[in-house]
Amino acid sequence: MTGAGVPLRELGLVLLVATAITYLVTGVVRSVLVRTGRVAEVRQRDVHTQPTPSVGGVAMFTGLVCAVLLAAQLPALTRGFAPVTPEMTAVIAGAFAIVVVGIVDDLYELGALAKLAGQFFAALLMAFMGIVFTVFYVPFAGGTTLILDQVQGVALSAIFTVLLINAVNFVDGIDGLAAGLGMIAGSAILVFALTVLHDQGGAVSAYPPAIICAALVGICAGFLPHNFEPARIFMGDSGSMLIGLLLSAASVSASGKINMSLYGAADLVALVSPIIVVIAAIALPVLDLVWAVVRRTARGESPFKADAGHIHHRLLRLGHTHRRTVLVLYMWVSAVAFGAVSFSIVPVRYAAAFTAIALVLAFVATLVPWAKGKIGPQRSVDKQTALL
Repeated sequence: MTGAGVPLRELGLVLLVATAITYLVTGVVRSVLVRTGRVAEVRQRDVHTQPTPSVGGVAMFTGLVCAVLLAAQLPALTRGFAPVTPEMTAVIAGAFAIVVVGIVDDLYELGALAKLAGQFFAALLMAFMGIVFTVFYVPFAGGTTLILDQVQGVALSAIFTVLLINAVNFVDGIDGLAAGLGMIAGSAILVFALTVLHDQGGAVSAYPPAIICAALVGICAGFLPHNFEPARIFMGDSGSMLIGLLLSAASVSASGKINMSLYGAADLVALVSPIIVVIAAIALPVLDLVWAVVRRTARGESPFKADAGHIHHRLLRLGHTHRRTVLVLYMWVSAVAFGAVSFSIVPVRYAAAFTAIALVLAFVATLVPWAKGKIGPQRSVDKQTALL
């Protein structure tokens, strides 16, 4: 290990195993899906033109389970598992439930209410088993700590989890986007967890979010080579909902469980609580989700009705190519997520400067298409506009 109680080598191994297993199993899953004819047909709102295998979430879940099983065998990481804490068991149980729901939806297209019920089941299962909000530290209210009872904690955790599941699911509409955003957001939360582990000398509460994020980053990194444009396989709802659940698990695990009393009032780690970092990391998909609901209800439609009005569709209409659209969104998520994290690890003036520069670069990249006049081989501007 390196650092004050920070098992960097072991977490790195967990990440690499998750990456390798996911990468290899994805190829196997794709081969099976092609042989059995299980491919996603092209819908009007899609940006791909060829039927493509889906259900890539199976490979991602396999990588997750293998990575967690490895972590449980590493002495430096055993503090993150039962009997010390039940959280990793809860994560696997919730992940299994959401992947099953996703597989059924990918293959047979569940109705909106049935899918929502499945999402709440997985979220409640994970909450009841140990991934639950307990307290909130409010740094801007004189160090106030809000203590939640079991009912409040489970309810809030479940709602938060379902929100993130749908946020990632909604943004998964273009090759490589969800996997990349999951990898970036997971990396940001992982950096925060490592900072806490370092500052608190290996606090038990910081182990589960660090392990979850290492595995999350790994499965996204392993799947991305198969999914980046032009995608050879889609993760499907089984994969996108898994990413959302793992982001929620990591954030709930970190939030409210860090001993902020160890930090002074002026310490920026205390001022940037875990939940703020998490909100920053998933700000883009959440905003896209909220705007989608507002947009659809304003038109008198169901908030669950799919359309082509997401952020990535709008960037395509601005003139960005398929790949450039994904890279621009990567820039925005990285700027916001790592900007928030930077306030907890470097002096405020440097963090503010880094965040400002990153946001300006993302803004410029958004407004100035790098391949003007092109939107990729999938759609024309007229067809994209006609869908709205």
